[in-house]
This record gives sequence, structure tokens and C-alpha cells, in this order.
Amino acid sequence: MSYTYPTGFPQGTACLFTNKLREVLIAEIIAINGYQAHIANSDMPDVNEAWHSIMEDEKKHYGWILSLLRRYDPVEYQMHLVNQARRAGPKSPMQAFTPQYDRQIILNNLREDIKGELEAVILYEEELPLLPYPDIRDTLQAVIDEEKSHTEYLTEIVLKYDPDLYDGLD
Repeated sequence: MSYTYPTGFPQGTACLFTNKLREVLIAEIIAINGYQAHIANSDMPDVNEAWHSIMEDEKKHYGWILSLLRRYDPVEYQMHLVNQARRAGPKSPMQAFTPQYDRQIILNNLREDIKGELEAVILYEEELPLLPYPDIRDTLQAVIDEEKSHTEYLTEIVLKYDPDLYDGLD
């Protein structure tokens, strides 16, 4: 069973601050997976470069938040120690994938990604005052600031390729 609806939104309302961190992790995983899928289906180097850069930030955010969760949830930390050995050895290659390129789908994906970044900012800003520890609030604020940067980066890519005008944006 999944905690989120198919759209990625939580089914419930987290009460524990550790579960609020888990909600942030869920959002970051959704973002990572989305950017990875978009890169796999695009042959546009500058768009892929933007997506890859943002995906790397999302992975960094995941690491920051999971590290905080491990600090504040002792069971999570213990499970990390138990499972850490599974990562040993060289990285294994993933399965091969043959993409289907379509520039309109890429524009739609870019706009969907902007939506996701905006949703992340809203979620994280709503959670910020509810978090009890300054290190968690400071880390989440850093994530929020980067998500806002992603919104602007993606918007510039959309404006570069979308032949339609967006009033007020040039």
C-alpha cells in the first residue's frame, strides 16, 4: 500500500515531525523519478542538462532530509546501519531503455515539473513552522530556496521553446 495517491499527494496528515520529514522524502523521490524519466525521453541536450542539474539537487535534498530523519528517529538510524552493507561493491548498471522523443511532450513535462516545484515549495513552507528543531528548519529552508530556483530555471527553458507568449514574461 502506498502512503500517497497516484498523483503523489499524501493520503493522510502527518502529525509527528519525523513523518513530516518522510513526506518531504516522498516528494523528493517523486521529483527524482520524474526528472529521470524526462531525461530518458528527451534528445534535447540543453533541456536534459537543466533536468539533470535539478535532479542532482533533488538527490541532494533527499540526502539532507534522510540524514535528519536518521538523527531524530533512532529506529530509522538502526535500520540504516543494518542495511548499509547492501550497498557495498561497484555500482551495477541499470536496464537498457529505448526512448521515444517528442518535443511537445517535453514542453508538457517541463510545465509539469514547474508545477511539482511549486507544490514542493507550498508543502515545505507549510511544514516549516511545525518543525521543532532549528537544524531541520534551516535545512528545509535551503531546500525551499533551491526549489524556487528550479522553478525559475525550468520557466526559462519553457520560454525558450514554447512558441506561445506568456504575458508579462519575456
